[in-house]
Amino acid sequence: MSVKPIDPFSDPRITHEYAQLNGQRYHYLYGVPKSGKWHRTIFLIHGFPDISMGWRYQIPVLLELGLRVVAPDMMGYGGTDAPQVPPNLDKYTYKRAADDLAELARQLRETQIILGGHDWGGMIVYRFANWYPNLISHLFSVCTPYQRPNKTFWSTEEFVKGPLPQFGYQLHLASGEIEKNINTPEGIRQFLNGMYGARGPNRESTFDPVTGVSFENLPKVGKTKLLTDREMDYYTQEYSKHGLNGPVSWYRTREPNWRDELSMEKATLDMPILFISATQDAVLTPAMAKNMSRSLTNLTMREVKAQHWALWQKADECNAHIKQWIQEVVLGKQSRL
Repeated sequence: MSVKPIDPFSDPRITHEYAQLNGQRYHYLYGVPKSGKWHRTIFLIHGFPDISMGWRYQIPVLLELGLRVVAPDMMGYGGTDAPQVPPNLDKYTYKRAADDLAELARQLRETQIILGGHDWGGMIVYRFANWYPNLISHLFSVCTPYQRPNKTFWSTEEFVKGPLPQFGYQLHLASGEIEKNINTPEGIRQFLNGMYGARGPNRESTFDPVTGVSFENLPKVGKTKLLTDREMDYYTQEYSKHGLNGPVSWYRTREPNWRDELSMEKATLDMPILFISATQDAVLTPAMAKNMSRSLTNLTMREVKAQHWALWQKADECNAHIKQWIQEVVLGKQSRL
């Protein structure tokens, strides 16, 4: 049976909370099981262009499993602070995200948490676990494969010219052209519809993995099939609070992230990890995950026939994989209590 997703404007299953984390104000969705008691706490980390409400199909399932759910808007998004870049690029690194999330766990009085991530959120949860291995008991990632920290710096340009031409869009997102050209609520709505798969009357697309965003096609696209009008109203409202400078600044941190990771003690992860591959993802292709087991010593791999927005497009299948893994690997006997 399909899950009833969280309503973005009003839903009794969650509350909207705020926390001051290392000098920045974060917004997060917060939910506890109906009983008011929970087995464990899970943090859900979104990617681009998304917000905490991207987990609207997964939160109800996790609550039913007896987990306390915390889904933050990451730096630059929605109700969380959005320091301008330049000069605040350091606010958008993986290390900064890990430090902030660790502080949130401390404020919630948790000494161990579970993580879930999608897109950039997948990279954040891996690096969070790299930096805080004792704090993370288990994690799962949807679409995003694990990438080992590298002692040699590779620029985005080198990746695009070499093994990952489909990362060309990252150069466009980092260029400054996105926030310059998309800066009104209507423009943001068009941008989000296009990024979520909507097309124009002649199948025009606003996004190409190699070249980036087509500003010319933005006015041509219709509505995405992946969000209701109510959900799109909420997304547009949340993105309009700060604009796109913060969200696209995550694409400007490859070198700061690399510098941080030079001091990382361990490149492998030993906690149980679930990876769900989206077989039709044009950017995070399944081939990118082929060597993950070399770095992740306790890895479970699953797949869904979906594009990048698998959490919504194939919500039931993703939820089934996550639920089975949590029941068997995370909770074990607790899941039958």
